[in-house]
Amino acid sequence: MTLPKGFGSGGGGGSSSADIERMIGKRVENMTGMITVSFWAAILATFGGTAAGYFYYPWAYPTASGHFAFIVLTIIIAIGYIFCVKVMEEGSNKNSNGIVGGSVAGATAFCLFVSLYVGW
Repeated sequence: MTLPKGFGSGGGGGSSSADIERMIGKRVENMTGMITVSFWAAILATFGGTAAGYFYYPWAYPTASGHFAFIVLTIIIAIGYIFCVKVMEEGSNKNSNGIVGGSVAGATAFCLFVSLYVGW
């Protein structure tokens, strides 16, 4: 692979992973925290969207319908989060099972709390 000027080991044409990393930017294996924050932002945004139905328009959006939407969207977001982290870490020796498990368990607890105590 031919690298741009300033990268690589001179005229040999060999490239190391450090050169590729400098050229491309930050490696994605190190972005578990950012994806986790995005996951929680998506969960809170989903709650905010359904909360409008719970609190501001209860005559237009039945509570049970809002709970169903919140549960289904939370499941879809959690599946996407798991896939994002696992694909991101494929081929590396990183292991974020604790962060992923804790986040999904926390989202499950939050979803159950909202479904049981909000809007009834």
